[in-house]
Amino acid sequence: MTRFLIVPQWQGSPAARAMLLVDGANAIAGDLPRKDTTVLDVPLEAGESLGTGVRRLSSLLRVRDLVAENMSDAGEQTVLIGGDCSVTAFALSAVDHADTAVLWCDAHPDLNDPSTSPSGSFSGMALRAVLGEGEPQLALSPAVPAEHVVLLGARSIDESEQDPLSSITTLTPEDAQDPDAVVAAVRATGATRVWVHIDVDVIDPAEFEGVSEAAPFGVSTSALVSAIKQVRAEFPLAGATISGFAPRSPAHAVQDMGAILRLIGAVA
Repeated sequence: MTRFLIVPQWQGSPAARAMLLVDGANAIAGDLPRKDTTVLDVPLEAGESLGTGVRRLSSLLRVRDLVAENMSDAGEQTVLIGGDCSVTAFALSAVDHADTAVLWCDAHPDLNDPSTSPSGSFSGMALRAVLGEGEPQLALSPAVPAEHVVLLGARSIDESEQDPLSSITTLTPEDAQDPDAVVAAVRATGATRVWVHIDVDVIDPAEFEGVSEAAPFGVSTSALVSAIKQVRAEFPLAGATISGFAPRSPAHAVQDMGAILRLIGAVA
């Protein structure tokens, strides 16, 4: 059974119009089966940094607690719908992720920490937190080992992310055209199951418009769906996240919904 957990969090995003992430999450929720869908009551206020280098930390901590209260290890498969992409870190911190590979599909590595982040926004630090590093209040403990992480489709990379990037397996958008290569990378982690994280900005902007920061030369929707389906054919899914949908209007949301539903079909 698949549960859908809607997490309309915007506080981790650096975008000037980050509240569009709330609209995106709610638009997706409208196309999901109501009986299997839970919408979290995410606070609307920005929150405070609490003396750290992470903007809006107080609200992020509240959302993390909400996610933890609604995650389950009781045989149910949970697909989170963001909101910004940092909700994956909250989900993984709430479940047993031992022996789990993380397939992180994103135009950005999200490997900054509070000392290197150009924005101070947690979405740009989310994968670093999954690795157990960065702001201690948000870092996973136990961490997901770097050798269990596969980063797919990243192409907008800060100089400060190069060093942590060297410790994980990376696949280019071109690599994503070969599902066998994606499966092989996950298999090489030695893990027995996989969490699939998708920030929709991994998709080429020629196919998908509803993102806060488009990065050219991305993955095609068809290639991403095919790769994920082939990964799922070999590995049990520990859970999944689809995040980063920020449509400019309801009409724009409709234009991108076909791709969103294909991604949901791949992970659900």
